Amino acid sequence: MTTEAVSSGARPQIPAPVQKDYYHFLRSFAAGGVAGCCAKSTIAPLDRVKILLQAQNPHYKHLGVFATLKAVPKKEGFLGLYKGNGAMMIRIFPYGAIQFMAFDHYKKFLNTQLGISGHIHRLMAGSMAGMTAVICTYPLDVIRARLAFQVTGEHRYTGIRNAFQTIYLKEGGITGFYRGLTPTIIGMAPYAGFSFFTFGTLKTLGLTHFPELLGKPSLDNPDVLVLKTHVNLLCGGVAGAIAQTISSLSKTLNYVYTQYGVKKGLYRGLSLNYIRCIPSQAVAFTTYEFMKQVLHLN
Repeated sequence: MTTEAVSSGARPQIPAPVQKDYYHFLRSFAAGGVAGCCAKSTIAPLDRVKILLQAQNPHYKHLGVFATLKAVPKKEGFLGLYKGNGAMMIRIFPYGAIQFMAFDHYKKFLNTQLGISGHIHRLMAGSMAGMTAVICTYPLDVIRARLAFQVTGEHRYTGIRNAFQTIYLKEGGITGFYRGLTPTIIGMAPYAGFSFFTFGTLKTLGLTHFPELLGKPSLDNPDVLVLKTHVNLLCGGVAGAIAQTISSLSKTLNYVYTQYGVKKGLYRGLSLNYIRCIPSQAVAFTTYEFMKQVLHLN
């Protein structure tokens, strides 16, 4: 019977567990990607201002954060605040997807394979997830930063494709896309680690001690409690603020410091980092938790 089935051209069926894992993978990937895009779109104007100020763009180097937010639309139009955001979305979807998926994978691996549990495995899994996401998407971040630094009328690159070709041909091939990767990873490890650690800890404490006040039944599984939306936003914002405070400074900030001093370069970027990270992490975690319900991941 088996021989007849094969010879008749019948396709072998994919085992149900494999199919289930595959669709779970796709849903998890989509949830993380959407969360990342929503978070970055929220703070896209601040990202543009951060790059212009830290790199001391000659048109804006004499201005502060809020003055630059006003000056960019006057010089480049309102969409000037979103310059480089197209490249950002191309990067941030896989970045967010990889980071959230990797966090779940590493957390499970640390617990089941290495016997590490409790709060420490959130910290370790978050750090590893952040580093993994950075390595996978760093070339797109380089292109995004180059495009965002450009000012209307002084374009070195005409778009994402041109930037990729130019960097590849003139800056040493693939290695041109990974300059500065090591300090970026060193800076990301504590940031991602403490971000996931803080949010996860606050979520667990809230749902354990104040389930009726802070929690509600999940949309896809009433037996699972999730944080209410405003509580999610608050926990995400706190996680972002704490992570930003603890995390190390990247090589980019050190470069700005050595070139332009503390007052003109370093502190301007740092203050803006705090303004950015709180809404960014709040939206990222809240959107991811919501997408998990929509895509039946609970």
